[in-house]
Amino acid sequence: MTWQSYVQLALYLGVLIGLSFPLGKFMAHVFEGKVRWFAPLERAFYWLAGTREDRDMNWKQYAWAAMMFNLLGLLAVFVLQMFQQQLPVNTENLPPPSWHLALNTAISFATNTNWQAYGGETTLSYLVQMLGLTVQNFVSAATGIAVVIALIRGFSRRESAGIGNFWVDLTRGTLYVLLPLSFVLALALVSQGVVQTMSPYQKAEFIEAQTIETPVKNDSGEPVLDADGKPVTEKTIVKEQTIAVGPAASQVAIKQLGTNGGGFFNVNSAHPLENATPLSNFMQVLAILIISGGLCIAFGELVKDRRQGIAMLAAMTIVLVALLIPCVAAEQSGNPAFAGVDQVASANQSGGNMEGKETRFGIANSALWATATTAASNGSVNSMHDSYTPLGGMVPMWLMQLGEIIFGGVGSGLYGMLVFALVAVFIAGLMVGRTPEYLGKKIQAHEMKMASLAILIPAGAVLVGTALACVSDWGLAGRANPGAHGFSEILYAYSSAGNNNGSAFAGLTVNTLGYDLSLGAAMLLGRFGPMLAVLAIAGSLAAKKTVTPGPGTLPTHTPLFVGLLIGTVLLVGALTFVPALALGPIVEHLLMVKP
Repeated sequence: MTWQSYVQLALYLGVLIGLSFPLGKFMAHVFEGKVRWFAPLERAFYWLAGTREDRDMNWKQYAWAAMMFNLLGLLAVFVLQMFQQQLPVNTENLPPPSWHLALNTAISFATNTNWQAYGGETTLSYLVQMLGLTVQNFVSAATGIAVVIALIRGFSRRESAGIGNFWVDLTRGTLYVLLPLSFVLALALVSQGVVQTMSPYQKAEFIEAQTIETPVKNDSGEPVLDADGKPVTEKTIVKEQTIAVGPAASQVAIKQLGTNGGGFFNVNSAHPLENATPLSNFMQVLAILIISGGLCIAFGELVKDRRQGIAMLAAMTIVLVALLIPCVAAEQSGNPAFAGVDQVASANQSGGNMEGKETRFGIANSALWATATTAASNGSVNSMHDSYTPLGGMVPMWLMQLGEIIFGGVGSGLYGMLVFALVAVFIAGLMVGRTPEYLGKKIQAHEMKMASLAILIPAGAVLVGTALACVSDWGLAGRANPGAHGFSEILYAYSSAGNNNGSAFAGLTVNTLGYDLSLGAAMLLGRFGPMLAVLAIAGSLAAKKTVTPGPGTLPTHTPLFVGLLIGTVLLVGALTFVPALALGPIVEHLLMVKP
């Protein structure tokens, strides 16, 4: 790594951690009911939801409200897509997508995954993007925040049947956290050239006509394949370019802050109208992790022990840095296969692997984004991960496979890390022969069963889905590459869907019936399976008495516990996914460096 890379990464981490503390304290005040800027508007939402601010829910009621609200959102996005041609604000008269693509997209945005098997500017109208996708960007993120706040109440309450009110938590998370931050960030992005307009797409004539290869599609809009399963193309002469525009800045702001990641344009944050300058790039990659970092501090404030929140933030940051450095180093090292092949190829790799990266961002900022977006369940990209070196591409893949807990999604990252904390104290309790405790609550069989489900459900969705695609004709037909790299493309796709990330390795054709349905199932399992398990844990903990710490109680704010927590996360991730990684990026790296 170069010294410039170290400076850029240190600056980013310093700003991230520095802002996490004031934001975390503010969010703690929000969910304690101390911030009431929009009290009349709050009460109006509670009236519409048929609830009251002081009404407490048990964990089953809380889970039912969260599930039904998100499933209704899923249905709304599906219907909007299917009728978009009949709806207003469709300046390009875009037709509806296929039913299975519409279902996949609706599941994706309702589960905070934002996996995209389509190009936004060529598939969805302004209305669908704003009323369907952007709304889900807010409420799916607010749902994650609400669930982690309910879990925190499970730790802080004593002998209580309730864990809060979902509608209150959802409203406050949206009104006081997501909306204000998104408004400020959207204005900042517009100042940098990110487009925000309702105008139709613009036309620009070429000086010289261009001949391009375009895929042939059938009546259903799916690519036509030849006998070898490859897309059929035809030559087309193009004399003008259509420049897609639209209300992008407002969607980009919440896509990053809410760890959603869905791009307004097909190439996501590599698009100059979605991410225009190095400064806009810095603001966006900072927005990806800032709320997740702040929630760690809010956790410490809400349980009345700031050291607990700092311990969570420290564990996340240590793992992030430990994986960020090798990702940057692998990309700056380039591909040794180019050395000595010819002068042009060698020169192209002399500064590192720039394939698939924007020159206005460079290697360090591209690798930082790839690491941050997969450490969070964000999924936006400013470079194509399919073009990374095998080890450089393995880092974002493994970060997702760890369960999206290294910062992770808004809310879901912290509740995932707290689940691992329960596992860590349970293991420590077994070592010393006493009942484990965490934040004054005994961790017993019920909590461990639910924690196991929260960890195993996404892992199962990833591995089963990958295996299914690898033995199916529809799964193998989508690969752009054979061998180990083709396997990595499939493994990455299910790792992204099962852990609600949404980023794509690229190079894999997934807008097919098989992939749309199987990836959609993985997204539903990866989102709602752990969520239900976490709420069950919250209900169980809230009903328990608080135990006074004794001489045998393991302190959970010390460097020793941070190390134990990190070890637990890495060990579970290694045991679960290293065999699969060995078939993909690891063997590809060995083939790349062989003499």
